[in-house]
Parts: sequence; C-alpha cells; structure tokens
Amino acid sequence: MAQFRYEARDRSGKIKRGLIYAETVHEVHRKLRERGLRTISLEEKKETFWTKEIKLFQKVKLMDLNVFLRQFSTLIKAGVTIVEAIKTLTAQSTSKTLRKTLHQVEKDLREGTSLASSLKKHPNIFPSLLVNMVQAGEISGSLDETLEKMADYYDKQYRTRQKMKSALTYPIVVAVVSVIVVAFLLLFVIPTYVQLFAQIGGELPLITKMVVGSSKWLTEHFVLLIILAFLLFFSVYCIKNIKSMKIYLDYAILKLPLIGKLYHKAVLARFARTLSSLLANSVSILQAVALTENIVENEVVAKILARSRHALEQGASMTEPMAKHWVFPIFVIQMIAIGEKTGSLDYMLEKIADYYESEVETASDQLKSIIEPLLILIIAVIVGIIVLSVIVPMFQLFNNIQ
Repeated sequence: MAQFRYEARDRSGKIKRGLIYAETVHEVHRKLRERGLRTISLEEKKETFWTKEIKLFQKVKLMDLNVFLRQFSTLIKAGVTIVEAIKTLTAQSTSKTLRKTLHQVEKDLREGTSLASSLKKHPNIFPSLLVNMVQAGEISGSLDETLEKMADYYDKQYRTRQKMKSALTYPIVVAVVSVIVVAFLLLFVIPTYVQLFAQIGGELPLITKMVVGSSKWLTEHFVLLIILAFLLFFSVYCIKNIKSMKIYLDYAILKLPLIGKLYHKAVLARFARTLSSLLANSVSILQAVALTENIVENEVVAKILARSRHALEQGASMTEPMAKHWVFPIFVIQMIAIGEKTGSLDYMLEKIADYYESEVETASDQLKSIIEPLLILIIAVIVGIIVLSVIVPMFQLFNNIQ
C-alpha cells in the first residue's frame, strides 16, 4: 500500500492538505471524493531508508486487539455488515499497523474472501486462535458471539500479563539502576580516592583493599563485560526463536526461585483459558489441543500437550501424560479428569483458568512485597561497603594527624 501526499479543495473552497494510504491513484481520488474533496494535486510519497517501515516486528498490542474485537462484535450485533463494520473500525483505529491491516482485510472481503481467510493472511496481527474461532463463528452463524468471547479471552490475557509485568518491572528497573550506580562509583569515584590514598601512603583497611581491587578489575574488564552481556542477551534471543532449544530456556524459567512459580501459574492459566475457549466454541478436542500447543508459549507444556493429543488419538485420557510430569499439578489433572468423565471439560478448564488467574494476581503482589525490601537491602549493603571503604581510611588519616 502506497502513501500519497494530496492537496484538495473542500465544498466551501478551503484548501486541505494531508497524507492518505491507497493502492492506486484512482483509489485516492475515490476516497477524496467520499470526503467531499476535489483533488488539486497528488504526489506519491516515496519511501527512503529512514522512512521505510520495518515489518518484521510489526504487531498489534493486546489491548488494541481487544478493543477491535469488542467494537466489531457490537457492530455485527447491531446489524451492520461485516464489510461496513471493518470499514468503520479502520477509520476509528488508533493503531497505525492495525488500521493498515484492516484496510487490506476490507479489500479482500469486497473481493469475496471470507473473514477468516482474510485474517489468516496476517499472522503477525491476528493469532491462529482468533482465526480458527472466527472460522467456527462464520460456519455456525454466531460470529458476533464468537467475537465477544474472544474479546473476553484477550481481556483476561491482557490483565494476566499486566499483573506479571507489574510484578517484574519494578525489581528489574531497580536492579538496572543499582548496577549503573555501583558501576559509576567503581569506575569514576573510587579511582580518584585511590590516587589520594597512594599519596598518603600507609596500610589500607581490608574493606578498602577489596573495593579498590573491585574498581581496578572492573576498569580493566569493563569492555569485556559489555561484550559478554550483549552476547548473553543475543544468545537468549536466539534460543527463544529456536523451538528445539527454547524448551531448555522455558524449563529454566519455570525452575527459577520466586519468579518461576508466578510464571508457572500464568502458563497454566493461559493453557486452561485457551483450551476452554476453543472447546466452548465447538472446536474438536484434537484440534483444540493442537492449537493450544502453539498458543501456550511454553515448550515444556506444549510437549506434554502433544503427548496428550496422541493419547486422545489412541482413545486414552489426555491426563495420562500430564500425570507423569511435574508441570501439571494434581489439582489440574483431577479437574480435567472429572471434565472428561462428565462431558463438561470446557467448564472445568474455565474454572482452572479462573483459579490460576486469581493466583497470578495474589502471587504477583506477594512477589513485589518480597523482592522490593530485598533489593533495597542489597543496594544498601553494596553502597554502604563502598562508602565505608572511603570513610575508614579518612578516619585513620585524621587520627594519624592528631
């Protein structure tokens, strides 16, 4: 889709200038006429290296997707056609990426493509779960209800993620700031006192020797540490994008103290909510489990779900592989087993999701209450040691002078 810079005159004769997205010049003229504008001049805005959009990382925020689905459902319920609803939402969307994508969806719909098929062309914007649910809604004739359920689903996902972010953001920020402050003291402050101590002479206290040694070591290896930190982050990024390696990273995160428990509960909530939503919308159990494998975002859980799917194909219970792995608590296994026996698996999974979403909220508050004072104590100890390493020799100097 190209971008055009236009100059046009409205019905009152006033000059209007702006930018507009369209596939062709003819489409630009049509859009301007719909706005009551008569074109004076039109110029296609060429993309340069600096203005070119990087599509690799283009994604829509979970909240924007939730708002879009909620509004889409409301318009369909009000009797608005799908094409007109998409057109309306394209104009209203505050997300540039979503707006451009919806414009393409509208074009596909006018050419006779189904909504699900059109959404499927944009996997970075519309998740596979949403596409499959929309397809089921189109077939059953309950698209408005499906969209509303998906809005509820993504709303719960958004709230769970926000809870995790709020629990982890503060400790991470404090830790990063602390590292920067300590590095600044060791790299720039302590060396000035080292020169002073050298001029004074005499035996330095042990605490001062330790800090001075740390300062000297950090100064000599600072560039190396920066390179190692970069390589570490780059390695984690690569591992996250290699499915065969990601399972080890996910396993390690699950086993982390404090944070691992919170992450574990969030993964279980996501698994249960996703599978429950699929089953409640008449998706077959095998297809639902297969979709959940790709959506759960944890390779340890996904691997067990793959085994559960194979167990279902052989006529066994999906809980058999789960019972053999620690990642699924006995509570989850029992609830799923009851759901299988009574034919209310979607309801049982919904209750599991409710429970773990509540647990994530509680655990995130507990994590913040534990980590915050712990970080403050660690920072106080480190800064206190650095300050003492400077003050103690100064006191000795004053005593010698007296």
